[in-house]
Amino acid sequence: MTQPAPDAPALLVFGGGYVGLAAAQEAIRRGGRAVATSRDPDRRAELTAAGVAAVDPADAEALTAAVAACSAILITAAPDGAGCPGLKALVPALAASGAYPDWIGYVSSTAVYGDRAGSWAFEDDELNAASVEGARRVRAERDWLDAGRGMGLTVQIFRLPAIYGPGRSPLDRLRDGTARLVKKPGQVFNRIHVEDAVAGFFASMARPHPGRAYTLADDEPAPADVVIRGAAARLGLPLPPEVSLDDPSVSDAMRRFYNDSKRLSNARAKAELGWRPRYPTWREGLEALIRQADRHLQ
Repeated sequence: MTQPAPDAPALLVFGGGYVGLAAAQEAIRRGGRAVATSRDPDRRAELTAAGVAAVDPADAEALTAAVAACSAILITAAPDGAGCPGLKALVPALAASGAYPDWIGYVSSTAVYGDRAGSWAFEDDELNAASVEGARRVRAERDWLDAGRGMGLTVQIFRLPAIYGPGRSPLDRLRDGTARLVKKPGQVFNRIHVEDAVAGFFASMARPHPGRAYTLADDEPAPADVVIRGAAARLGLPLPPEVSLDDPSVSDAMRRFYNDSKRLSNARAKAELGWRPRYPTWREGLEALIRQADRHLQ
């Protein structure tokens, strides 16, 4: 059996969703191991089929064993009204296993910044979440940093904007007819390709800074309607229906993005982690997804 490289990660991902699966697969690609959690048996089967070991986070014994075998932990599960489910499950597992992972990353959201009326947001700015979801992220960030200090562990925070990638992009919504054109004058926000987000996590593993928060975002804030128009033109598809923000066809998740207008600085991640987005704007990101889709059709 091939042995992993000495510096290959042994990654435990709490929350085997879209970003969690991508991070787990990257750990394996780098010659390491990965385990991801999911409460859903069907999702655990999907993770296993994708080459990622899966555990039920409610199985305390299995989770403790996974914690004991890992060198890094990434928490991607969203918080709920009771707080971060990852914190509630992992702190007892860490105590039971006696493990001290080299790195713990908590994936948060740029919703913690709230609305900045189009101005720039930086990691050290006062947090001003304008939604319930954003407020829960603020609490989860604080709880994880407190836990890290209390246990002597390296915890870092990653604030992500709208995430796109294979199977989750304006291209997919245009193709399946679910895209909507919502124009809100003056509204801008950033995006992040899932590969760039994952690259940021691994850059941090290589250069850990305990207690630090990083915004992982692309280089060009842009209005959502500009991106939809550009994607439609690139695919040669007609523009989707133009609707108001309160139209029932606009999802709650998308509505939250429209409620906040801000430009996100990624300067700290670039300076401290040596990270650069492979897809600096939505144009490069969507172009890569088109090429990828074309290859699959060949």
